[in-house]
Amino acid sequence: MNKRVLLSLCLAFSLCIILPSHSFGQATTGSAESSTFTVQKLYEDFSNPWGMAWLPDGRMLVTERAGQILVFKNDKYTGQKLVGVPKVFSQGQGGLLDIKLHPGYAKNKWIYISYSKPVEGGATTAIMRFKLVGNELTEKKDIFLARPFIKADYHFGSRIVFDKDNFLYFSSGERGTQPKVQQLDNDHGKIHRIYDDGRIPEDNPFVGQKDAHGSIWTYGHRNPQGMVYDAENNTIWAVEHGPKGGDELNLIEKGKNYGWPKTSYGINYDGSVLTKDKELEGITNPVRYWVPSIGPCGMALVTSDRYPEWKGNLLVAALAFRHIARVQLNGTTYATEEKLLQDTGRFRCVGQSPDGYLYAITEGPGLLLKLIPKR
Repeated sequence: MNKRVLLSLCLAFSLCIILPSHSFGQATTGSAESSTFTVQKLYEDFSNPWGMAWLPDGRMLVTERAGQILVFKNDKYTGQKLVGVPKVFSQGQGGLLDIKLHPGYAKNKWIYISYSKPVEGGATTAIMRFKLVGNELTEKKDIFLARPFIKADYHFGSRIVFDKDNFLYFSSGERGTQPKVQQLDNDHGKIHRIYDDGRIPEDNPFVGQKDAHGSIWTYGHRNPQGMVYDAENNTIWAVEHGPKGGDELNLIEKGKNYGWPKTSYGINYDGSVLTKDKELEGITNPVRYWVPSIGPCGMALVTSDRYPEWKGNLLVAALAFRHIARVQLNGTTYATEEKLLQDTGRFRCVGQSPDGYLYAITEGPGLLLKLIPKR
């Protein structure tokens, strides 16, 4: 019996299996380390899950794009949902997206979400913070709205990370405004850096520049749907969707231009040439690109001692190719790659819990999975 059949049986009957490794690579060659783990199916009724976060009391929160936040405890759905979630623009790719706890949550109790906010003239990527009283959102406030507002129902981004100094970074998709991504007078196709209350840091790269939005940290992005902060090396990694081909893994650095739509390894969806340039002077090249597109979404950096062979690796959720890409790095350069859980579903997000276990959520089917290392 082949591995895909075994995996299907596991998911169908809630069993566990051992998955051998697969080698994969685009930019370089080489085989990934052999590793084994068991996978547990914890839940199977998601529609379009997007983000996950853990509270200190052991509850896990999972966002659904339609505008719900489901509450889990001890790896089981409690049957509860948070109340007071803001109204979301749930058309197309829009809706409730990422969720993140403030690093100082134990003291300040702030939780952050990114979502597509319905506004006059269409919708926009918004960042809201709130506190919880029981299961109810309180003290809700939008601390950022991407401007200008646009009618398009796609390419909203959006992920949230905090760095060691508690600055908040988030990604905003380009919403189809290709030429304007290279301009600094709008918030689309950018990664932004703000204080945890929405204020703009004075040391942001374009503060004080005429017509530039001060929150911009980097620009030239298409649709970044995954981002992680590496505390040990004080670096930020992001993945973004290319067009037809040309998905990217980027090392995010202050003030850099990541090229869209001037450079790309992809083409238009109709097969025509988008740009003849894959590299240009002044453009920061991706550390890794995928042709064809894997559809990268949420990602996690493995720091847990439970997965010693994976420490320092990036786990990238792949929608289109229906797997998790385990990306091994050599410093800040790409080394090699391994496919995990091939054909399990459209992987939307990967997360590491406070007790060091890895979890993943998928759509089509809508699963919550837990990866347990094999000793």
